[in-house]
Amino acid sequence: MRVNEGINEKEILVIDEKGENLGVMPTAEAVALAKGRGLDLVEVASQSQPLVCKIIDYGKYHYRQEKRERKQRHRSRLKEMKFTIKIGEHDFDTKMNRVREFLSHGDTVRVTIFFRGREIVHVTRGRDLLARVAQQVSDIARVDEEPKAKGKVLQMLLVPTQS
Repeated sequence: MRVNEGINEKEILVIDEKGENLGVMPTAEAVALAKGRGLDLVEVASQSQPLVCKIIDYGKYHYRQEKRERKQRHRSRLKEMKFTIKIGEHDFDTKMNRVREFLSHGDTVRVTIFFRGREIVHVTRGRDLLARVAQQVSDIARVDEEPKAKGKVLQMLLVPTQS
């Protein structure tokens, strides 16, 4: 992103800090106007003809861009909720509230059921539990991947419908 004297076009389209179009003017005049207001002239649309630049505080703008990018990097789009076939009713409700919260934020949720020891002989109970999960969130999500057995694990993928 080019700023102030780094912009080397002859004429540019200038937008002020309030979003109003000031029209096409020479770059030197636009830089002087921005400096007179105590702000910077920042290139916002390099592909357009003439080049579009905005008068803003570049320090604040750059800080907000970095903050937005950091927030997006840290937020995972795939969440996982783990269950066992011996889950109690209250624990099931608590986990379902978290699943609903993840889905309402637009995240994809992988529901996983672990089978410990000889519980693997009760795969049908695990499939019933996954069907119950899918039924409880059917108003805000749909099943993207049907339940699949992977060793001692049974998994299903839920995606939000409103996004």
